[in-house]
Amino acid sequence: MSARFGWPPALFSLKCFMAAMLALYLALAIGLERPYWAFLTSYIVAQPLAGAVISKAIFRMIGTIVGAAFTVLAVPALVNAPELLTLAFALWLGLCVFISLLDRTPRAYMFVLAGYSACLIGFPSVDAPGTIFTVASLRVQEIILGILCGSLVHGLILPGSVTSLLLRRIETILGDAERWSRDAIAPEPVPGVEQERRRLAQDITELHQLSVHLPFETARLSPRVRTVRALQDQLSLLLPLGASVDDRMTALRDEGHALPPPVATLIEDVRVWLAGPGSDSDARHATAEGLIARCTELEPAVDVAMSWQAMMMLSLLARLASLIAAHRDARDLRDQIETHSRKPVTPRVAELLQLRSDRALHRDYGGALRGAFGAMLTIVIGCALWIGSGSAEFSTSIMLAGVFLALFSAVDDPVGPLKGFMIGTAIASLIGLLYGYVILPRLDGFPMMAAAMAPMLLVGGALMASPRYGLIAMAAMLGLGSPVLLGATYINAFAAYVNGAIAQIVGVWFAILMARLLHSAGAEAAIRRTIRAGWVDIAARSDSRAAPDVRGWINRMLDRIALLAPRLAARGEDSGKPLYDALRDLRTGVAIGELRQLRNALPPIDAAALTAVLRNVGTYYGRLDPNAPAPADSALLAHIDTAMDQLTQNPQAARPATLALVALRRNLFPQAHGYERQMAA
Repeated sequence: MSARFGWPPALFSLKCFMAAMLALYLALAIGLERPYWAFLTSYIVAQPLAGAVISKAIFRMIGTIVGAAFTVLAVPALVNAPELLTLAFALWLGLCVFISLLDRTPRAYMFVLAGYSACLIGFPSVDAPGTIFTVASLRVQEIILGILCGSLVHGLILPGSVTSLLLRRIETILGDAERWSRDAIAPEPVPGVEQERRRLAQDITELHQLSVHLPFETARLSPRVRTVRALQDQLSLLLPLGASVDDRMTALRDEGHALPPPVATLIEDVRVWLAGPGSDSDARHATAEGLIARCTELEPAVDVAMSWQAMMMLSLLARLASLIAAHRDARDLRDQIETHSRKPVTPRVAELLQLRSDRALHRDYGGALRGAFGAMLTIVIGCALWIGSGSAEFSTSIMLAGVFLALFSAVDDPVGPLKGFMIGTAIASLIGLLYGYVILPRLDGFPMMAAAMAPMLLVGGALMASPRYGLIAMAAMLGLGSPVLLGATYINAFAAYVNGAIAQIVGVWFAILMARLLHSAGAEAAIRRTIRAGWVDIAARSDSRAAPDVRGWINRMLDRIALLAPRLAARGEDSGKPLYDALRDLRTGVAIGELRQLRNALPPIDAAALTAVLRNVGTYYGRLDPNAPAPADSALLAHIDTAMDQLTQNPQAARPATLALVALRRNLFPQAHGYERQMAA
């Protein structure tokens, strides 16, 4: 039997059931008012990986307490002014959604939970504001009980290891990265290289998400987050370096220049090394150092008589040497992660671990505002309809609509997931009728109830582990946590159950309606914002006098590429050009960082030519329109060539200036004729 329907989903489902029953039993034994909250929470925090369960549990605990505190402050103060209370809840939910969308890590769950917990606690309590502190404290106790039971069961009983998964993914990603680099520097173009580039960007983002859970890992020995971040940095370098070598080889081939035999042999030797770098660190280092030394030996001399072909060859060999070093360092960091030791395995690893451990991510302020406004507007319109209708059950619908819009605010088009939730809620309502009014009335005691619920909960828990059915199954599990079915005492209230089920379905339907109104062009707008953000970033960085942060720039652009790829694929149109342009922009930003660093090291008279180039690059990118991007104008090309003329005469600046200006020229003017020295023309 496959893993999809085999032991891992079965074990996960069994642990979910055990945690839920433990939470429900303790809640009933303690005498909590609404024990179903403990049951629900145990399923909400469930994750196959123990570290992810514990991190999610801690984030949920903090978010619940903060949301409850806001409710205790807001409801008594504003209960006599329904309009102000509605506005307070809407603004709070919007603020929490906004912060969560900017965070973009598993930690974001804490912020969004603080927002919708206030709605879950506050809306049912507006008719009894005097009891809000008691209600809020009971909700917190019930939820914390579910969190503790879920964390205990998933963390202690055959726990899934984040470390094991991380190590497996690192090994796979390293192999994929080495294959992509090998294909990128092949003598002839290899089909599928573009798809591999996109996957590398997404793999790096996946490593970042997994590493967030490492501090909560239950294993005795787990890798340091700093080491994983250093590995991400080296993997991030592979994309611009491999693409640069590929571009120089393509350009030389298109111009009719065959690679000299020593260079061709060197490239083939690098490809052989990448095909099997080996597990012996000393042998790997010796081979890498030998290849890098050969790159340095083959570099043409940098002088005023240097031809365009020689400049291209210099760029090719310098980027190839950096590519080899990045692969070597990535393998060393993999070894460091596997040792579980704080002692660096090599001196180079010690240097890499001294870098800061945070990772710069793309922040979509426009998308965050859009998601926050959608959640706010849903609460405002829903509360207006609730107050106008005078129906007490409608509070459940509005509460759930706000929760769903907050939960799926990070999705470009939340209609699909919301439909899945509606299906799951409808299924749970029908199953709940069977249990509530056919099976449960005939049972006596908790063991019989647990045995009766087991078949449905075990099947639903196994389906939660399926990517295809997980959302529907989760909605069904939450629907089965009904107060009529799992209350402190059994109440045969058929009308209340039906009204509650209808209110839940109406809440999901209202969320779908608001999502259609507010997110009709979500993916298209997100693509434009992401592309535009890269251009604005380049424009802002171009003429800055601060020390360049090339590492942060590469991380942000790779994150943008990882965000663009699935959105462009879902659009069903040709996604090659936007992603190619994003990769070109990534390399352009790296070249700009190199030019800024060089400019800061030169006297003002020598730096003037670079300033002209950087200002013109900033002007060009600042004016780009995502709907109709224009090519760079010839004036910028002239400034680049002028800078080459002047700086190749400076012995200290000639090599770094040539490398950065050749890269910039190839990125912005790939079809331009080869550079010719103006003073000789």
